[in-house]
Amino acid sequence: MQEDALHYSKNYSESGFVFAPFNSEEKAILFPVEKAEFLQEKIDFKIGNSLKKTFISDNSSKEKHLKIVEKAINFIKMGTIQKVVISRQELVSLQNFDLVAVYKKLLLTYENAFVYVWFHPKVGLWLGATPETLLEVEEKVFKTMSLAGTQVANSKENIVWKSKELEEQQLVTDFIEQQLEKIANTLKINKTETIKAGSLLHLKTKVSGRLNKKSTLKELISALHPTPAVCGLPRKIAKQFILEKENYKRSFYTGFLGEINFNSSQKGKKETHLFVNLRCMKIDKNTACIYVGGGITKGSIATKEWEETVSKAKTMKRVL
Repeated sequence: MQEDALHYSKNYSESGFVFAPFNSEEKAILFPVEKAEFLQEKIDFKIGNSLKKTFISDNSSKEKHLKIVEKAINFIKMGTIQKVVISRQELVSLQNFDLVAVYKKLLLTYENAFVYVWFHPKVGLWLGATPETLLEVEEKVFKTMSLAGTQVANSKENIVWKSKELEEQQLVTDFIEQQLEKIANTLKINKTETIKAGSLLHLKTKVSGRLNKKSTLKELISALHPTPAVCGLPRKIAKQFILEKENYKRSFYTGFLGEINFNSSQKGKKETHLFVNLRCMKIDKNTACIYVGGGITKGSIATKEWEETVSKAKTMKRVL
């Protein structure tokens, strides 16, 4: 785009690229397709490798995070909520920041993720590598997924998922199924599988179906966003807990981004590809703000939840 005006999507009926915040009550930014320029360039991946470097975790926010997680666990035990996702920021000082080099490292580190760089002069510079698809839509046929549970990848050991992660994954899958039953036909829930994203493993369940004739893309997005994987259950109560207790604004972290209503040149059909904005950071002058979080259930242990956020932050730190 050759302008700095902010455009917003009204009802996701436009064509373009959207960048939507976590709070679904706020507007989604739109880069309209009619104002876009499309460029293609080959990338040389000959870059310095610092991926094995050890980084110190930001313990200054540890006590605060542990307290919020404990509050969440106690809130869940009261019986009013099943799950809530608690996140935090971690700031990293930058020296000689090279945007292209960092983007290349993200591509190399997250081979199975949607990797992006997004910038608007009135919003800022964001980078990310998300393993989670919010939606893929071709006309009325859609695909989505539930993604939850985290553990550090270790190829030398058999993968074993504990009951906490399995329960968390099932909660997300059940929610998606219940939400989509109202607006879709022929729902198909695949078997849960393990996927790798960087140095971490996650549980993933694919879901597909066809929208009813009267249902719209906006209704489909509203049914799914924010998912329990980034918010909690029941969604309304979990979202309120997050907005009140996290003590910072998530902004576009755990929102979504991607192409909406693009005409496929080969098929002549409108396609939409949206991704949940995970494993992301905002660059502001000489500082990178990394966003990390985890799902809290009744079986959660606060110190373990802190360690999970540290593991998630490590990979993003390495690319810096």
